Amino acid sequence: MTLKKDVSSEENSYRGRIAPTPSGLLHAGHARTFWVAWHRSRQFKGLLIFRTEDLDPLRCKANLVDAALRDLYWLGLSWAEGPDVGGSLGPYTQSERMGRYENAWQKLLANGHIYPCNRSRKDLRSYAEEMGLDTMDPLYPIEWRPDGHFFKPEAPDGEVAWRFRVPEGRKLTFIDGCLGERSFEACVDFGDFLIWRRDGVPAYELAVVVDDLAMKVTEVVRGEDLLLSTARQILLYEALGRMPPSFFHCPLLLDVDGQKLSKSFGSRSIQDHRANLVDPNEWSVAFADFYQSL
Repeated sequence: MTLKKDVSSEENSYRGRIAPTPSGLLHAGHARTFWVAWHRSRQFKGLLIFRTEDLDPLRCKANLVDAALRDLYWLGLSWAEGPDVGGSLGPYTQSERMGRYENAWQKLLANGHIYPCNRSRKDLRSYAEEMGLDTMDPLYPIEWRPDGHFFKPEAPDGEVAWRFRVPEGRKLTFIDGCLGERSFEACVDFGDFLIWRRDGVPAYELAVVVDDLAMKVTEVVRGEDLLLSTARQILLYEALGRMPPSFFHCPLLLDVDGQKLSKSFGSRSIQDHRANLVDPNEWSVAFADFYQSL
C-alpha cells in the first residue's frame, strides 16, 4: 500500500509544526526548513505549532530554547501554538509530556510490538564489524530478538532499552510532498529500532509520533535526512492504530564542501548572522526562491 494524502483537503484544517531540539544553536539549514514549514501553513490557510524537543537531558539546554525562539522570530516566523504562546493541546515542551509517552509504551507492550533490549551500541558495532557489515548505522540482528512477544508490564525505568519489532520484509511506501514516492524495506533498510532508551528517556521515533498525533499535526515538514525515520514512524502509527500525517522532506542545505550543515560540527549559527547585521528579508527571499524551485 502506498500512502498518499491531499494536505489541502477541506475535511481537515492544515496543522503544521516546527520542532527544534535545543542541543545547539540553529543554523541556516534549520532556518530554511522551518521557513518552508511556516510558509506551507500559510499556503494552506492553516496554523503552525512550535514544539521544543528537549528529551535528552545531557544535550538539551534551556538557554538554547530561548535562542531558538529569538532566531525564528528574527526570521519573521510566527506560530499559533507553542511554549511561549500557549494553546489547547500543550504542553509544547517534550520533557513535560512523559506521561503520554508512557501510555503509548504500555499500548505497544500490551500488543506485543516491543521487547526489552540489553545490548549496547558497542555490542552492535562489534557484531557488525565481525560480520563485515556497516558499522556506522548497523541493523539490529534478528537473531538477537527474544523468542516471546509479550513481557511483564513494568515501567520503562531505564534498566533496559526497548525496541520495536519490525515486520521482516515489510515494504513501506509513501508519497512525499516534495520528493515523490519513497520506499523502504524492514530488515533491509532498517532493523528493530529503539523506542525507549536505557536512561529512561523515550526515543525520538516514539516521542514525535505521540506528539504529532496529540497535537493533530496533518503534515510534517523536515529535512530529507529523516526519510528513514518516516518509514519507522509509519509502523508506529499503525501499531498505535492511527493514520500518519502527510510528509514533506526538504533537500538539505549543504556547505561549500558538499556536507550538510550541522550543530555538531560548528556550522555558522543564525545568532552569528544576526550579530553581523544580516538582513533577514534577504533570507526570506532566498528561501522563497528555493521553495519555488522544488
